[in-house]
Amino acid sequence: MWVNNAGQGITRLPSLLTDEDLDEMVRVNVKSVLYGMQEILPHFRERGSGQVVNVSSMLGRVPFAPLRSAYTGAKHFVNALTANIRTEVQAEHPDIQFTLVSPGVVRTEFGVNALHGGPDSRKLPDSQSAEEVAAVIVGAIDSRQPDVYTRAGARERVAGYYAGLGEDP
Repeated sequence: MWVNNAGQGITRLPSLLTDEDLDEMVRVNVKSVLYGMQEILPHFRERGSGQVVNVSSMLGRVPFAPLRSAYTGAKHFVNALTANIRTEVQAEHPDIQFTLVSPGVVRTEFGVNALHGGPDSRKLPDSQSAEEVAAVIVGAIDSRQPDVYTRAGARERVAGYYAGLGEDP
């Protein structure tokens, strides 16, 4: 079992993003996940089984927060890497699973620790506790599902967003 739970936010509109902003989002949110998967993969291949859980974000599914655009893009990248490495590895090792978990807002210091500051995630409506998200991750480990959301109705919200061609339900 390997869990990649890397993430740092950024509070900056897309029209104001800098090279440094993008580099930092890719370094923290994408490269750490990729390198983590690459590090554990030889061990899992040798055993013939294993599971990687990559924690992404609802923003990696639906881009509904312009102030988090670079974070959103980085989490979309994590989603794509997860799907592609799952396809690559399972072609020869079907018992190695790559699970993507997409939480919404979690009551942590994520927001106040975002680059350029940001709203306190602990005070945002409809947030989840870290313990609630951890319980979903444990369930994902037990079920070995490839794609998991931490909130009821999240999958439908994502499907509705794309079915409406960009309109958030």
